[in-house]
Amino acid sequence: MASVWSQAESNGRVYYYNTVTKATQWTKPEELMSPSERALANQPWKQHTSPEGRPYWYHGETKQTTWEMPEVYKNALAQSSQQPKPQMPAPQFVAGGTSSFSLGAQQRDRDDYGERVGQDRQIGYGQVDVNGTRGATFDSQNDPNYATFEEGEAAFISLLRRQKVQPDWTWEQTMRATIKDPQYRALKDPKDRKAAFEKYAVEVRLQEKDRAKERLAKLRTDFGTMLRRHPEIKHYTRWKTARPIIEGETIFRSTNDDTERKQLFEEYIIDLKKAHIEKEAMMRKSAMDELVHILRGLDLEPYTRWAEADTMIRSDDKFQEDDKFQTLSKSDILTAFENHIKSLERTFNDERQREKTTKARRERQNRDRFLDLLTEFKGAGKIKAGTKWMSVYDSLKDDPRYTNMLGQRGSTPLDLFWDVVEEEERALRIVRNDVYDVLEDKRYEITPKTTFLDFRALVSTDRRTANIPEDILALIFARLQEKIVRRSEHEQHTSERHQRRNIDALRSKIKHLSNPPVTANATWESVRPQISHLEEFKTLESDDLRRQAFEKVVRRLREKEDDGPLDRDRSSHGGKRDSRRTNGHYERDHHRRTPELDIYEAERRKAMADRERVYSTKAGATGLSPPPVLVPRSRERDRDREREREREGGRH
Repeated sequence: MASVWSQAESNGRVYYYNTVTKATQWTKPEELMSPSERALANQPWKQHTSPEGRPYWYHGETKQTTWEMPEVYKNALAQSSQQPKPQMPAPQFVAGGTSSFSLGAQQRDRDDYGERVGQDRQIGYGQVDVNGTRGATFDSQNDPNYATFEEGEAAFISLLRRQKVQPDWTWEQTMRATIKDPQYRALKDPKDRKAAFEKYAVEVRLQEKDRAKERLAKLRTDFGTMLRRHPEIKHYTRWKTARPIIEGETIFRSTNDDTERKQLFEEYIIDLKKAHIEKEAMMRKSAMDELVHILRGLDLEPYTRWAEADTMIRSDDKFQEDDKFQTLSKSDILTAFENHIKSLERTFNDERQREKTTKARRERQNRDRFLDLLTEFKGAGKIKAGTKWMSVYDSLKDDPRYTNMLGQRGSTPLDLFWDVVEEEERALRIVRNDVYDVLEDKRYEITPKTTFLDFRALVSTDRRTANIPEDILALIFARLQEKIVRRSEHEQHTSERHQRRNIDALRSKIKHLSNPPVTANATWESVRPQISHLEEFKTLESDDLRRQAFEKVVRRLREKEDDGPLDRDRSSHGGKRDSRRTNGHYERDHHRRTPELDIYEAERRKAMADRERVYSTKAGATGLSPPPVLVPRSRERDRDREREREREGGRH
C-alpha cells in the first residue's frame, strides 16, 4: 500500500507532506521510519551533536543531558539491530535491459541513509563514500568485527599511526592511504571514520606541542646555565653585544633558530633585571631602616625645619661612611624625615592630651571638693535662701578647697555658690507658696505695721505651715514686708504723678484766664473766685496745691517782664546775644537773676530711678536697661506748653 506521506525540501531543510489531509510537518512520520528509527522514537532519549562535533543525549521529559549513551538508548539500538532485513532478490541480467542489482543497491542506499538519519552506528553501511560517489564493493565476510564501538575506533586510529598519517593531511589524503587496509572498515560509518581521524589529528598535534615544550624547556635551562657562566653579561646587556660572546658555545649551536636564541636571551635578561630590582629594593629598605635609626639619634623637635635636619643628617658619620645610603634620593630622605616628624608630633600631641586630661580631672576634683564645702556650709545653716557671698567669704577664703578653685576654667566659686543658693531658693518657693495659700485662705493681709510675732502666730495655726522653721518664716516675712514697702512706694509715686498733672492742668487754666487776665501783680485771693468752679480746681484736694499752680503762673509772668529790658539791651548792641543755645533753646544769663528753684527735681529723679528699676525687672535675663535720659527744663516747659495747647484745642 502506497504511503500518503511524501518528502519535500524547503531552504535545505526536509519536511513531510500528507497528500490526503494536506498537512505538513517537520518530524518524520512513523510510516516512513525504518525499524531502527521506530525503536528510537518510542523512547525519551534523543541523540544530538554539540558545536564541536561531539555527540550527546538529551531526555525530553526530565531535560537531562549526558555525554554517555543511556542504557535505554542502547537497548533500543539492540532491538532494532535484531530485526531481520528484507532479502533482496538475486541480481538478474537481462540482455538489453537494466540490472535488478542496481535497484537493490539503490534501495539499500535509501535504507542506510534513513538509518544514519536515525543515528544508528551499528547497522550496515552503504556503498557511498564521503564524497557521495560510488565506492568499491568489498566482501563483508572479511570485514573486522569488534564487540564495541570504542574497540573499532582504537583499531582505526592504530591504522592511522601505522600509515604515518600526518595531522595536516586532508580526509581525502587519509582515505587514499588507508582504504585498502582491512582495518579501514573497523568503523562501518564513514562519519565515524572521519571523526576518528580528526580525533587522531588533535592527539598528534597535542603530542607534538608537548614535545616542543619539553625541548624548549630543556633548551631554556641549558641556555640560562651557559649565560650565567659569563659574568660580563649584565641586566643591561643587549643581544647584539652578547651574541659574539656566546656564539662559540655548544649550547648556542644546539638550535638553528636565531629568533629562538634571542627570545631565550631576553628571558634571561628579564630575570636579571628582576633580580637587580629586588636587590636594589632590599638595599634601599635597609638604608631607610638605618636612616630611621639615625633620625632617632638626632636631637630633633616636632617643629624642626627640613633645612636644619638635612644638614644634620648629611653631617652624620655613619651616613657618610656607609655606601648603601647613596642609593637613597633626596626625596627618600625627605620622606623619612617627614615620617619621623609626624611620629614626634603624635608623641607630643599625645603628651599634651594626657596633660589636658589630667588637668581636667584635677579641676573636676577641685570643683567636687568645693561643692562638698558648700554642702557643709548649707548643712551648718551658713548658706540659705537669700544668703550673700560676702556673708560666707570670710569663712571659706582660707580653705584649700576654695583656693584650689581659683584660676580654673569653667564655673567659678561664685557660680557654684549661686547654684547652691538657687537650690535653696527653689526649696523656699515651695514653703512660700504654702504660706501664701494660708494667708489667702484666712484672708489675712500683711501691712507695713504687721509684726513677725503676729505673722508667726497666724501661720502656726495651719497644719501646712506649722512645722516651718522660724528662720525660714523670718526670711519669708522679711520678703513680704519688702514687697509691701515697694508696692506702697509705687502707689505713692503714682499718686504724686497724678497730682503733678492736676496741678499743671489748673496752671494752664489760670494762665489762659481772659476776663480779667492774670497779671504778675495778681494775688491768690483775687484769682481764686474765678477758677473755683473749674473741674481742675475741684480735682486738687488741698488749697496749698491750688496755690502752687497759681504761684507758678505768676512766677513765669514775672520772668517774662524781667526778660523784656534785657532783650531790648541786646538789640541795641548790634543784635549780640548773651544767651547760649543748647538743644535748640536759649538759656538765659543767670548772672542777672537768681536761678529758679525746681521743687519737682528730686521727685523727678526718683521717678526716673523707679522706672529704671521696673524696666530692669521686666527686661528678663539680659539685665540691660536703657541709659537715663535727662530732659532739660527748657524742653520740659515746651512740652507743658504743647499739652496746654492740645487741651485748649480739644475744648474748642
